[in-house]
Amino acid sequence: MLAAAETSWPGHRLEVAGKLRLDSGVELGPFTIAYQTYGTLNAARSNAILICHALTGDQYVAEPHPITRKPGWWTTLVGPGKVLDTDRYFLICCNVLGGCMGTSGPKEVNPATGEIWGLDFPVITIGDMVRAQRLVIDALGIDTLFCVIGGSMGGMQVLQWASAYPERVFAAVPIACAARHSAQNIAFHEVGRQAIMADPDWCGGAYLKKGRRPARGLAVARMAAHITYLSEAALHRKFGRNLQNRQNFTYGFDADFAVESYLRHQGITFVERFDANSYLYITRAMDYFDLAAEHGGVLADAFRGTKSRFCVVSFTSDWLFPTSESRAIVHALNAVAANVSFVEIESDKGHDAFLLDEPEFFATLRGFLDGCARHRGLA
Repeated sequence: MLAAAETSWPGHRLEVAGKLRLDSGVELGPFTIAYQTYGTLNAARSNAILICHALTGDQYVAEPHPITRKPGWWTTLVGPGKVLDTDRYFLICCNVLGGCMGTSGPKEVNPATGEIWGLDFPVITIGDMVRAQRLVIDALGIDTLFCVIGGSMGGMQVLQWASAYPERVFAAVPIACAARHSAQNIAFHEVGRQAIMADPDWCGGAYLKKGRRPARGLAVARMAAHITYLSEAALHRKFGRNLQNRQNFTYGFDADFAVESYLRHQGITFVERFDANSYLYITRAMDYFDLAAEHGGVLADAFRGTKSRFCVVSFTSDWLFPTSESRAIVHALNAVAANVSFVEIESDKGHDAFLLDEPEFFATLRGFLDGCARHRGLA
């Protein structure tokens, strides 16, 4: 069972004694932010890159996960000599507010009551996540981040950083994301939330207090979401209509097809490391994200006056966050004469392409970061 107020996660923790005013109007505090760092901060504190993780990610970017022992989720990019070179840059990744890997969220203990938060934890937004991350950056004594980078929900955080704190972001790399969550994506999230809440072990969100866990509902939510991370071409290439360890249909409802077995495996392994209530909270934060709405409905106004350098990246087969969403961001940046590059990467791997081995993607990021480093005096 996932334990409340887990304290054994390896890495760093910032204990915030004060209160953080959330977009909902609630003041949260005291609270904790868990984070990891890689590489060394230089004497000028000018080589820091903040990595923002996606919905089901966490701060363990480039090391074995403490629960699953699987490699970090961005080992393709992070490490000595890699694009995000730990011999050159100081990398930071925070577990988001509302998460379940050490940062305060619904499975932790409410310090005011001594009880597990559950659904009493306040609803949070992407803006709240970024304000919490800013506290970590402040505590590290970093005035300006060399770069903020992330994909999917991480890309939303990048956009929020660039809009809310432009003077603190030298370069921004939003990948496979959007400036607002679409109706289709909200709909997919609602299916996942309803799967969790329909599980009798959810117990109205109080499952940890009752020693239970809505593993079946969370697994179904993961299965549905995982389909959106792939493309039809990727699914066909991996599985087609291949049967799973059998020659003929069973004429039943076991996992006859390899793709069914794969999705069930995704669901089972996900519940080992993720909290169901955190899934509710984080998907809701994504749903609420609408950067233009925060600026009178004009997305360009979110970036007016920015001096940050942007590299916007999309993938041709990503139907969860299609290239049209990235183009809208680029058009808004162009409207305020921002310094922006845009690349659409040819890939048939779907939304998950930003996590996978994509040489053109790597070359694009390396070229952009190298150029920024020369301008920043880090070359």
